[in-house]
Parts: sequence; structure tokens; C-alpha cells
Amino acid sequence: MIPAFSMLLTCLAAVGIGLGLVKARRPGLYRFLTACALQSLGRRRRAVGDVHLILCIADHFEPKFNGAAPDLADARVARWVREYPERFRGFQDSDGRPPRYSFFYPIDHYEPAHVEALAGLCRAGFGEIEVHLHHDDDTSENLRTTLLAHKEMMASRHGIETRDRVTGEKVYAFIHGDWALDNSRPDGRCCGVNDELDVLRETGCYADFTMPSYPSATQTRKINSIYYATDDPRKPKSHDQGIDVGADRAPKDSLLLIQGPLALDWSRPKWGIFPRIENGCLQGNQPARIERVDAWLRAGVQVATRPDWYFVKLHTHGAPEGNQEALLGSPMVEFHEALARRSEGDPSFHYHYVTAREMVNLVKAAEAGWKGTVEAVRDRYLVQSRQDAIVV
Repeated sequence: MIPAFSMLLTCLAAVGIGLGLVKARRPGLYRFLTACALQSLGRRRRAVGDVHLILCIADHFEPKFNGAAPDLADARVARWVREYPERFRGFQDSDGRPPRYSFFYPIDHYEPAHVEALAGLCRAGFGEIEVHLHHDDDTSENLRTTLLAHKEMMASRHGIETRDRVTGEKVYAFIHGDWALDNSRPDGRCCGVNDELDVLRETGCYADFTMPSYPSATQTRKINSIYYATDDPRKPKSHDQGIDVGADRAPKDSLLLIQGPLALDWSRPKWGIFPRIENGCLQGNQPARIERVDAWLRAGVQVATRPDWYFVKLHTHGAPEGNQEALLGSPMVEFHEALARRSEGDPSFHYHYVTAREMVNLVKAAEAGWKGTVEAVRDRYLVQSRQDAIVV
């Protein structure tokens, strides 16, 4: 393993040497390298003793991806519903739970039959459905109407709803299509709403799971963080900065954001010299591998009050056929088998399959100073109903 100091020097050198060229031609890379250098200078707490890997797969689940015909879109959903239980019901995490999946289903691709098929899979205990949206040249008013209507329709038509245990409000998690959260694309496309963080929060969004977006130019300077961002409606990309959960009290009118890992990967250097970039993506050419776990842990996405808890949010587009092989085929089976072997061989290593909602419950519990187990607080603040469909 390359020493941490050497990694820091390499990162700083990359930023310094390529400052002008990289910033102009690859702004996503520029932002990542800059953030990497700054983060390396900081001090992140590391666990002493047990390590708890809290693993969430957040899927931008788009059956109509790339303009798929209805029959193909239907087949994509059917394969997931059929094969996910067959492949993964035999696996158990350290709490005895099977692999849990978060389907961020796009509002703009809505098909009742697709949602209901996924809902059946989720009611069987394999995951939950959350909100995804692609939009362009939108307005705050239209976005608000869209989100509220979708939230009510999912509850009334499919029996899918998450509620805040204290307030009773219907709430949801969110991933922005095309990575353009809060109008963050430099050209202003694929969003249009500068106060999107406020609109999300005011319509019941309990957390955003969009980041990281590398190599997109929408990539934030803040990386490997769980934080609160406060919207500035006068400008886009207010989530470029924020207050880490546990570092201070949550700012008024702020939105919680949970980022996935974004780090230098020295395990497979390019041309034997340069590190690759680990961005938490699962796809055909980036299958889940047990060797990636160490990079996810090194990213240190944590809440300071629970240094033994490592929050690892991975992302994917799981509907297209090429990615289905990585997510439903042998690579994912082998990954779960390897996690079990690692846990069996190392009593200090524990792993927990969680949905997006469960991950937020754990974040909130850690923020509140919880010292107990993961299992005890999976449903502490946000609870999801298990109703049957009302209308299809």
C-alpha cells in the first residue's frame, strides 16, 4: 500500500501541474483532485477496534433507459423481480438481513405496472422505492407540484409511503437525474431550479443521495461527506459546501446530503504508476469486488460520533442489460460471498445491508450520540409502510 503521505504528495502534484489544463478540459476531475488534497490535509477519525460497513446500493432504476420499447422495459423489470430473490435470499449480513436495495424510480418514466412489480419485491423484504427525476428548464412552482403529486400518488395508488415517526409527514429520498442537482450543470441544462434544495426539503425530502457525480462537471468540491447544505436561491449548486453532520447543529432550513465514496484507488494503478479513481459506481465494467471495500472504507464517509460506522452509498443504473449482469449475475453473488468470508475470518469486521431510509436513520442516530447496535435503530426516525397496493 502506498503511504498516506505519498498519496498526498501525488494528489497535490496532480493538482498543481494540471491546474489550468485540467480545470478547462475536465472540471469534474479538477474538483475531485482539489477536494482530495484538502481532505488529505484534514484529520478523519478512524475506528479503533470494530468496523461496521453500512452498505446501501442506490439505483437510478430506469427501465425505459435509452428509449427502450415497452416490451424491453417490461422485461428489464421482470428480470429484477424474478432473479433478485433467487440470487440473494440466501445471504445474510451481520444482523441476519438479506441484501437490501434502494430503487430510485424516475417520476418522468412512471409506469404503474413497473412500480407495482418492484413494490412486491420490496414488500418481501428486499428493498424500498424512492424518488428519481430528470427535468430540464423547470421552475420552482412546477417542481414543487410534481414532487407533491408523485408522493401522494405513490401512497394512494401503490401503498408506498415513508413517514417521519414524530411529525407523521410523508417523506422521501431523492436522486437527481443527470447529476444536475440544484441546477449544477455549467450550461444550466437538466434542471433550471436554483432553489431546488429548498423545494426538496419543503416537499418532504429527508435526504439527497445524488453525489458523487464524478466525472461530471456537476461534481461538488465537498466529497466523502454526510452534511447539511443550505440553499442560496440566488445561485446554483448550493450543495458545493455544507456543515458535516455531528460537527455542529444542523443549520436552519438545510437539507441532508449523503455522498458515496470518491477516492484514489492505488490497488490497480494505471500503467503501473497512476492511481485510478474509485467513485462508488457499480456497472458492467465496475462490478462489486471485495478488493474495492478497502477503498470505500478509506474514503471515510462517517459521522464523527460513531467512528466505527462507515457509511458506503454506492450508485448504479441497474435496469440496462449490461449492468444487470454485474448486479444480478455472478459478480454480485461472488461479492456477497466474499463479504461473508471476510466477516467470518475477522471478528472485528461487520457488515450491514441497508436501504436509503435505513441509512438516514443510522446517520441521525449517530448524530444523536447513539452507542448501541445498528439493528436497533434501522427504523428509529423514519418508518415505511408495508401496505398492499390500493389501485393498480
